[in-house]
Amino acid sequence: MRADARRNYDRLLAEARSGFAEHGTDTSLEDIARRAGVGIGTLYRHFPNRQALISAVFQDALAALLDRARDLGESENPCRALVEWLRAFVTYAGEYRGLSQALMSAPRDDDTSALGRCNLPLRTAGDALLARAQRAGAVREGVSIEDLLQLTNAIALASEQTPEDPELADRLLALTLKGLTPRPSASG
Repeated sequence: MRADARRNYDRLLAEARSGFAEHGTDTSLEDIARRAGVGIGTLYRHFPNRQALISAVFQDALAALLDRARDLGESENPCRALVEWLRAFVTYAGEYRGLSQALMSAPRDDDTSALGRCNLPLRTAGDALLARAQRAGAVREGVSIEDLLQLTNAIALASEQTPEDPELADRLLALTLKGLTPRPSASG
């Protein structure tokens, strides 16, 4: 990428981060381009659609989540590792209003869309942590990483809609995790 194109790209990303944080992921792309000091055509040359721009903004968080999963992959307590990773996921998904909704609606099996391509590495990283927790007996069988990611996105979305309750995400995550634990077998 030429130096001027790189500067435009970086300014567009910075303005998108700012706009998404302030107004949500449905903020006007024209406003983002204007604030970056470029035309809308320049924005579309770098990001062919809104999903591509959202995906580019989410890349730092995605990298951090993947790194965190690798770090937690050797944790002595697999359940705690899974919980920490899910908390980090909720935190990152909640950074930009509308991101959790966009992630929830991104096709999980479509690696042709920008956000769809984020799903595979997230599912792979989370699935490894979930499998360890299941092997340790801390999470019941039958729970899938797809379900957990949808739940964590829903928690992030609920928190986004209730900013006056900063503890909501932790309470909902704790409630969700209680439902994941194996149920004791009934013995007669």
